[in-house]
Amino acid sequence: MQPTFVLVHGAFSNSFAFAPLQAELGLLGHRSVAVDLPGHGFAATYPRAYQAPQDLAALATEPGAIKGVTLADNAAQLIGILERAKRNGPVILVSHSRGGMTATVAANQRPDLIDRIVYVSSWAPVDLTVGAYYAEPEMATVDLAAMGAAMVANPAELGLLRSNFRTADPGALAGFKAAFLADGTDDELMALLNTFQPDENLDAGTEDDRARRDTWGRIPRTYVRLTEDTSLPLAVQDRMIREADALTPDNPYDVRTLTSSHLKWLVDPAPAARVLGELVALLPAGS
Repeated sequence: MQPTFVLVHGAFSNSFAFAPLQAELGLLGHRSVAVDLPGHGFAATYPRAYQAPQDLAALATEPGAIKGVTLADNAAQLIGILERAKRNGPVILVSHSRGGMTATVAANQRPDLIDRIVYVSSWAPVDLTVGAYYAEPEMATVDLAAMGAAMVANPAELGLLRSNFRTADPGALAGFKAAFLADGTDDELMALLNTFQPDENLDAGTEDDRARRDTWGRIPRTYVRLTEDTSLPLAVQDRMIREADALTPDNPYDVRTLTSSHLKWLVDPAPAARVLGELVALLPAGS
C-alpha cells in the first residue's frame, strides 16, 4: 500500500507552509497530509488590530483562541490524524522545528501508528527539555532578542505568545531574515511572514515529553540536518542525533543533510521532496 507522509508544522506556522512541498511530493508520486495543530490554520486568531492600520496597544490585549492549548492537545490531534492515515497504509511522520515536540510525544504514546519518523531541523529532545537546551553552549549563537523584537504582548498576561509578523520595522525584519531565511530573498521573506499566524501556545514540554527508549526508540528514524539553520543551529541538531543514538544504539538515526536555512527548504522544496521520497524504499517489506 502507498505510504502517507504526515507533515507537522513549527511555531506560528500552519499546514499552508507545506503546500509547495506537497506539490513536489505529489509530482514524485507520493501521498501527503499536512496537519494543522490546535489553534492553527483556519482555527487561528487574527485580531482586527493585526490588520492595517495596526493598533499595537489593542493587539497586545485581544484574546487568542490558542490560549490554554497544550502539547498534550497537539499530540492528541496528531494521533487522531495518524490513526486515520494508518488505515490506508504505512505512515511516515515528518516534523519541522517546534513540531518535533508534538511528533515526539505522539511517538511516545503510539509508536504502532508510525512506520518512520523524520525530523527536519526539528526538536527531538532526549537528554534535556527543549527549554533547557536553550541554556546550552550549542544554542549560544541564537539571537533571541532579534527574534523577539516583534513580540507585542506579555505572554504571562495574555496566556500565549504573540508576534507581529506584519511589522515594517527594519530591525525586526532583519532579525527574522537572519533567523529564518538568510539564504533567501527579501521578497521570499515577506511571502513567508504572510503565511505565519501571530499566536503560538506557551507549552514547551516537560521532562516527561522527551523521547522514550521503549516506545519512540522502536521507530525507524531519520534526521534531516539543515546546515545553514541559525535558529536551530547545526550543533544542536547534531547533539540531539548523538543523544538519541546513545539512547537506542541498535536503532540509530538515518542522517541526511540539506544546504538550507530554517525555512529555505520550504521555499525551494524540490531537494527535500527527493530526500523524503528516498525514505519510502527504507520501509520494511510488507509494512
